[in-house]
Parts: sequence; C-alpha cells; structure tokens
Amino acid sequence: MAGSILNGKKILAVDDEPDVLEVLQEEILGACPDCTFDKATTYEEADRMLKAQAYDVVILDIMGVRGFDLLDTAVGKNLKVAMLTAHALNPEALKRSFDMMARAYLPKEKLGEVVPFLENMLKTEYLPGWRNLLGELGGFFTEKFSPFQGTSDFTHRLDMQKKVKGS
Repeated sequence: MAGSILNGKKILAVDDEPDVLEVLQEEILGACPDCTFDKATTYEEADRMLKAQAYDVVILDIMGVRGFDLLDTAVGKNLKVAMLTAHALNPEALKRSFDMMARAYLPKEKLGEVVPFLENMLKTEYLPGWRNLLGELGGFFTEKFSPFQGTSDFTHRLDMQKKVKGS
C-alpha cells in the first residue's frame, strides 16, 4: 500500500469543538502517521500559529473561530486551506470559500472522508481541485442546498474562472 501524500506534511486544524479536532487528528494520523498535526480552538491561537509557522495544509471551521478571517491570513501566506463546516453549510459559504481561494469546502458530516479530500487538495491545482470536489460532493450539496442549482451552477462558475485565468 502506497503511503499518503500527507505523510511528512505539517497540518493545522482549527475548530472550536474539541471533539471535531479529536476526530480529525484520529483520521489524519491514522492514515498518515508521519505528518505533524497541530490544532487550535480559538481564532487568536490559530492566528498566532498561522503567523509564526508554515503549514502544508490548514483545515478551518467557518463558525466559532472566524474561519473566513483565518482563511484570508492563510491564503496571504499561500497556504492550502480546506474549509470545514456544519452550521455554515450553505451556498453562500461555499461560494465565499471558493472566491477567497480555499482549496476545498467539506461538510462535517464527511469527517470520515477527510484524508482523501486533503490528498486531492495537495495533488491538484485550484480549479481542477474544485471540479474534483464537486464531482464527489455535488449531489450532496444540491440535496442540502435546495433550491440551489448545485453542481451545474457551480461548474459554470468554475468554467468562467478558467476562461478568465486562461488555465
């Protein structure tokens, strides 16, 4: 069995719910024992960590820790960020995550699948990564975001970004 691309990487997870951080730590270290896993439960703690250290992957809760503010800081340092949410699981937060250059948007309901999503995030560029994410979760988002038009609306948005960026 091949090792995970996450092995050897430095990962920061930020969530105000310690049990969510425990699940993330268990999932990630279980699949990638050679990675470094740091965690923070407050905006202030996470902000200090982001400013003081380099991370290969950052996982941010949207609610409770000012996730979008932390996303701005992390993207400013050119870090790859996955947004994680339960309470902000809506089309507006999905679009905002995309527009602010997060690399993924994961529902907490999918915590058990976090490792493959993070691996994909590291293996693919920004737009193809979002296309892969929508391929995996498009039906889930469409069901949760009704009457959101789901994958077709967001795929059109990705196509427009691709044309603008010429990639």
